[in-house]
Amino acid sequence: MSKQMTEMLKGTLEGIVLALLSGRAAYGYEITAWLREQGFADIAEGTVYALLVRIEQRGLVDVEKVPSEKGPPRKVYSLNAQGRSYLDEFWSTWRFLAARLEQLRTSHPDDAGGGGDAVDPDNRIDPDNSDNSDNSDNSDKES
Repeated sequence: MSKQMTEMLKGTLEGIVLALLSGRAAYGYEITAWLREQGFADIAEGTVYALLVRIEQRGLVDVEKVPSEKGPPRKVYSLNAQGRSYLDEFWSTWRFLAARLEQLRTSHPDDAGGGGDAVDPDNRIDPDNSDNSDNSDNSDKES
């Protein structure tokens, strides 16, 4: 995996795992196997387990110990209400960033009227504002 891919993945892996858990409960090895099936072949199990500890400590998942046929009980993780809220915020931020990156990718400074400013400098993410996306999904949230 390239250094650039590794760095970008660090910022998104938490959201990817929470998205998986929004569909079904899973234990650590299942999550790692799923990630590998999705093309993230170089992700170390230790990375996933460390992430699971962090999201458990932050209260984003519920954990149930389930007996295993071999060895100690497995910790099965499921997304709870706080995790769903966090995942909603992740997707909103993702949409915002993806739109701005696409705008940068398709802008050409030498186009007529382009002037080199591919992005409106006043259109920034405000971490205290829950409405950072271009959609109306957040219209009922208070700021």
